[in-house]
Amino acid sequence: MADLILKGELLVTDDWRFLDADEPIPNLEQSLVFPFTRWLDEHEQCINHPGHKGVALENTDCVTRLLSDLDELQLICIDFPSAVDGRGYSQARILRERYGYKNELRAVGEVLVDQLFLLKRCGFNAFALQADQMVCQAPKYLNPFSSYYQ
Repeated sequence: MADLILKGELLVTDDWRFLDADEPIPNLEQSLVFPFTRWLDEHEQCINHPGHKGVALENTDCVTRLLSDLDELQLICIDFPSAVDGRGYSQARILRERYGYKNELRAVGEVLVDQLFLLKRCGFNAFALQADQMVCQAPKYLNPFSSYYQ
């Protein structure tokens, strides 16, 4: 994952650790992001982790399987395997508008600066940009328009 993320309108160092599917869960109080399938398969161990908890979703995962845990999750990452695949936008809207998820919702994967405005409108509030993107100029892409009609 990215060393720097755009959170709100600030570039910050990412302090979350992304676990692999077979990596042991450390018994330390640290911020961990669990793969979605691991969260489901090892739910009790994941939910009992003493630090902050997050889940990494593929854009094909069913967000409703997280409903009972939304209050426990400080971070949900949604993967964009391709810049032209819009399923992650729908997942974000569902989490925010239908289910009221309030914490960090991060776009990861093939995230480009020219997508930031629409990603933000769909509910994302953090972004792990591709390495080849103009990270320093990214905040200006969040609000390129003074108004919109859709």
